Amino acid sequence: MNEVILDENLPLSLRRHLNDFDVVTVQYQGWSGVQNGSLMALIDGRFDVFLTADQNLRYQQNLRKRRIAIIELPFIRRRSIPLRVERIGFAIHSAQPGDYIQIPPYSEANGNNQLLSDI
Repeated sequence: MNEVILDENLPLSLRRHLNDFDVVTVQYQGWSGVQNGSLMALIDGRFDVFLTADQNLRYQQNLRKRRIAIIELPFIRRRSIPLRVERIGFAIHSAQPGDYIQIPPYSEANGNNQLLSDI
C-alpha cells in the first residue's frame, strides 16, 4: 500500500516525514471541512490508507466493507513526528484493505512508555 491521505486533524508536516509513501492531504484534495461520512465515500477506493487523529471515527461511521485501511493516531504535536515516523510507517506497510489500526497513546519503542501526545 502506497497511497496515503492525511486527515485535516493531523499536522501537515507529517507528510514530509512519510517519504516512502505517496501522501496527500485532505486539504490538498480540496476536501477541507467535508464531514466524515462524505469524506469516507470520497477516499474509499482512491487511497490505500487514511491517517486520522479522530478517535470517534470508528464509532460514528459504518466502516464495514470499506476498501481503505484506517490508521488512528493519538493526537500528536509537530515536534513529536520524527520520533513516531517508524511506528507510523510500519502501520502503513502492514495495513490491509478494511483494517482499522489504532496506534496506542503510549510508545514502548524507546522503552520509556512516553505518551505520544506529550512529546
